Amino acid sequence: MEVNHMALARRAERLEVRTTSAQKHLIERAAELRGTSVTDFVVSNIQAAAAETVREFESLFLRDEAREVFVKTLLHPPEPNEALKAAATRHKQMER
Repeated sequence: MEVNHMALARRAERLEVRTTSAQKHLIERAAELRGTSVTDFVVSNIQAAAAETVREFESLFLRDEAREVFVKTLLHPPEPNEALKAAATRHKQMER
């Protein structure tokens, strides 16, 4: 019980939602089946959904950013450095 008390003591913000009667009963039943309070059930599930949404958005954003870097590199390739020039020379020699 002490752990739950500490978790509740840290909660400083309030979030209110309106549901239909059917939604409320379903949530209450799910919380009961999990052996937890409605508040803990709702907060846990909303937090998990929020974290997943943020991960998905950040993943898509990073993919867009990577695609942009890739396209810019294709359109404006950098000049070959010495290592690349040496590799090309070795490759040409191997073809002979």
